[in-house]
Amino acid sequence: MENDKNHKGPGVELTEKEQEILLELARNAIVQKLQPDSAGVTLSEDYPVLKEERGLFVTLHKNSALRGCIGHLKPMAPLLDEVQNLAKLAAFEDPRFPSVSINEVADLHLEITILSPMYRIDDPETVIPGKHGLLISRGYYQGILLPQVASERGWDRETFLEQTCIKAGLRPDDWRKSDTEISVFTAYIFSE
Repeated sequence: MENDKNHKGPGVELTEKEQEILLELARNAIVQKLQPDSAGVTLSEDYPVLKEERGLFVTLHKNSALRGCIGHLKPMAPLLDEVQNLAKLAAFEDPRFPSVSINEVADLHLEITILSPMYRIDDPETVIPGKHGLLISRGYYQGILLPQVASERGWDRETFLEQTCIKAGLRPDDWRKSDTEISVFTAYIFSE
């Protein structure tokens, strides 16, 4: 992982059209899983940035509440392919929720988060809630929270660190221990 001095942000900027394409592909992947005979998305132009491989999360909301969220910290496939895969996983495989039904699709609000590379930090005081996402690990335990989570919930730095520890299955104050690793990342976030 790179250090704080070399970190330059998510390193990706998408046009409004490219954002629309990814959101359409994500929504269409969910619909096609529920209705296999529905029409797919055809791209009429080449979009090189959408062929890049990036860490990525797809989040589903229904009536402003979380309905599913699945992602990968590290690049797994081109954005065009991975956004479709993760949309289906968020809709049908997030163990916290039942599978999305066809009756819910119209009420879903999709959000895509493209991640920067992660880098480890030594000083938790450098964490900026709302700008940084967190990965906290200690032994076999690991938890991640995206940057927007702290903003949405109005968390300060300490609460963000504590909540990431809880998500990892650790005690809330384990972020203070010397054998706990804290990594941060930034994200490029857009939604419908």
